[in-house]
Parts: sequence; structure tokens; C-alpha cells
Amino acid sequence: MRMLLAVSLSVAIYSPAFAADPASGEKVFKVCAACHAVGPNAKNKLGPELNGIAGRAWGAVAGFSYSSDLAEGKTSGKVWDDATLDKYIENPKAVAPKGKMPYAGLKDAAKRADLIAYLKQFDASGNKK
Repeated sequence: MRMLLAVSLSVAIYSPAFAADPASGEKVFKVCAACHAVGPNAKNKLGPELNGIAGRAWGAVAGFSYSSDLAEGKTSGKVWDDATLDKYIENPKAVAPKGKMPYAGLKDAAKRADLIAYLKQFDASGNKK
């Protein structure tokens, strides 16, 4: 019983959900920055700007031409919550098969958690919360 408790506690302590580091996420974002932007002066690039992405409706950035599945997601009320962001960053085509994002995905769960923590710092105007 003690061994099971110790293992469970170790998993909880070292789980990416508990250890997400926005500073490490900023480093991960450098790959994303080729196509996306965050911050007060963020503009759409090849991909939409990502200010306020956490909690935002799918396909909601004005002036960006989304794939049909992301646009339909907006119509059906889908929102970018942590779990959906995690799945999308891991494998974009699994979430949006018709999506235009030319990125194979990030398999490392800890890096995904760090990236999401970094993105969640930015409100819809690009200011850090």
C-alpha cells in the first residue's frame, strides 16, 4: 500500500499539469513564432495571432481565413480549453483534419504543458495577465 501511495504521489508531483513552466514555454514558442504571434502588437501571420487563445472560441480571430473544420467549430460553440489545446498541439490533424497548420505536432507532454502555460499569460489584447 505504501509503495502504491509513493508511486501515485510521485506521478502527481512530476505531472506536467503541476510543473508547467511559462518561461520554458516561451522557449518552445520560438518554433511557433514562425507562423504565430502573441503580445500587444501581435498580428496574424501564416497562422492566427494567439492572444487570449485559452478560453477563446475556435476560428474567432478577425481577418484570419480558417479551415472549414475550425470555422465550423466556432459555429458549434467549441472553445480552446486546456485539454483541446493539448490535443491540438500534440497532433493538429487529429483535432482538425482539414486544418491548414503545417505542423506535425509536439509529442513531449511537459513541453506542451509549458507552452500552454506560456500562452495563457496573454489576455485577448496581448497583455500579460
